[in-house]
Amino acid sequence: MKFTPARLAELEGSFQILKRPALDRPAAQRDPAVIAKVSEMLSTIEKGGFDAVLSYARALDGFQSTQVELGSAELARSGDALTPELRAALELGHDRTSAFARETRSHLVDFETQLAPGLTTGVRYVPISRVGAYVPAGRFPLLAGAFMTVGVAKVAGVPTVLACTPPRRDGTADPAVLYSCYLSGADRVYVLGGVQALAAMAFGLLGEPSVDMLVGAGNAYVAEAKRQLFGKVAIDLLAGPSEVAVIADDTADPVTVAADLLGQAEHGTESPAALVTTSRQLGEAVVAEADRQLETLKTRDIAGPAWRDYGSVTWAKDPATAAALMDDLAPEHLEIQTADDDYYHNALRNYGSIFLGRWSTVAYSDKGMAGTNHVLPTAGGAKHSAGLSVSRFLKPLTYQRVERSATPEAAGAVETISQYEGMAAHEATATLRLDAYRNSDA
Repeated sequence: MKFTPARLAELEGSFQILKRPALDRPAAQRDPAVIAKVSEMLSTIEKGGFDAVLSYARALDGFQSTQVELGSAELARSGDALTPELRAALELGHDRTSAFARETRSHLVDFETQLAPGLTTGVRYVPISRVGAYVPAGRFPLLAGAFMTVGVAKVAGVPTVLACTPPRRDGTADPAVLYSCYLSGADRVYVLGGVQALAAMAFGLLGEPSVDMLVGAGNAYVAEAKRQLFGKVAIDLLAGPSEVAVIADDTADPVTVAADLLGQAEHGTESPAALVTTSRQLGEAVVAEADRQLETLKTRDIAGPAWRDYGSVTWAKDPATAAALMDDLAPEHLEIQTADDDYYHNALRNYGSIFLGRWSTVAYSDKGMAGTNHVLPTAGGAKHSAGLSVSRFLKPLTYQRVERSATPEAAGAVETISQYEGMAAHEATATLRLDAYRNSDA
């Protein structure tokens, strides 16, 4: 997440960078060693089948069992290990995420229209048949991940959703992650992590046919596996390190702005955090406040390097410049904390999800409280793509029904175009129907 030189040149003189990232390179780079390792693993698993999956699980995760699937009864009991407060919080996150997904689905409706007399066309929204969800549980078990992937897929009507989550050191899955999968309606859940999990779902090695789509976040190896498997299966998106950006003016609280920037920098040491502000004083205050908060932050070993190496603060002379700079960044998460949030909401076009007003924070979406999906485009992907939603699990299948009355106009035009193109077989399909029309009375 960085400004493009061309955009900076266009806006020269209307902004000033108050804090630059210490590292002048993209946060997410495709490491040749990662690419080669993932390619080797996928090839080995495709040839070796489930035995190769187990071999990698033992070597990489220390998994010793031969049974990777959790039974439905065990999954249903997963919440018993949680505190009542955590169970209630997870249930609230699931309910809100599902409610937003259902509302989204209600607006994706089949339709039919007559383009011309005798020519009827339409769309049917049909769910993908089989989805594989990766639910990470590394240093930070992201408990709402299943709501956004498994749960939204089920709301979309996907008949079969498989979920894989990596084992802990003792070989068991995190019970809170399992409870999230249970709430979300996963059809089958496996204790399996990393590249081997994605390969097992894509190659149909888990006692189920191959999935049609892989979704869910993960580390660099997981992201690369999705990239290499794309084409064999669909994927949601290629996500890099989590990103946050904030637009703020002199009405914003520097303590809150700094906390929200560090809140996403906490995801990983390569997670970018950017502030664009129309107040130089606020920008300088946020830099100082972030340093102060890092002194006592329990995760400063992660958020500190991320803020140092990938954090930036930019002063813009006016709201229009601030909006132009932010659209160039195209961040995954974007917070607006200004006296005129509506201006920015209307002006901005490039972001994964936007959080309006001082009472909104990215963490609400991360944990499922906002209901919106947190699987979002990174590394400038918001310039051309949106995040995961119900619509991604639905295929808008078109259809057409041509009656006799529409034949002369359509067939005649196809003959003309096909003759110019030199596509005689195309022309013949139209000519046959035109002849049949001329030789029939009904």
